[in-house]
Amino acid sequence: MPDYPDIRVELSIDSSFADIVTDQFDAGVRLGEALAKDMIATRIGPDLRMAVIGSPDYFARYPAPMIPQDLARHNCINLRMMTSGSLYAWELEKDGREIRVRVDGQIICNDTRSIVRAATAGLGLAFLMESSVGEPLADSRLVRVLEDWSPSFPGYHLYYTSRRQPSAAFALLVDALRYRP
Repeated sequence: MPDYPDIRVELSIDSSFADIVTDQFDAGVRLGEALAKDMIATRIGPDLRMAVIGSPDYFARYPAPMIPQDLARHNCINLRMMTSGSLYAWELEKDGREIRVRVDGQIICNDTRSIVRAATAGLGLAFLMESSVGEPLADSRLVRVLEDWSPSFPGYHLYYTSRRQPSAAFALLVDALRYRP
């Protein structure tokens, strides 16, 4: 922005799946696996991973799950999806075998920070993006389990329609956001 003072950027933060063409946005941001085929996509972040986590206090009371099916015997903290209103099914994968696990527990949240606090307090297991639990994992307030069931997946991408000629300003923005490992 300092290099191009005439360029104006407006951000609209919303976790729903907006139709950028209908809603007249120049671009949107989505995970690589959720991109429509007719869109142009530019990677703006690294690959991501999910993590099944719990506190040492929780694991002092309950044995750690060894396979996804063990989650049925645990108090799991559910995430209510803001886009659909449904509960998120935990997506696990190992050696090309994908499974979706519907978990049960006493707590349902629609906010990852609240889920991290509940898991840290020993109230159950959670399934969140690794990046949202990095600090509590590093300082051992949380422990990761079933790590071999959480492969990486394509991270965030800026996407835009292929039916419009991008302006010079938009091309500069795309280049500035492009992920460079």
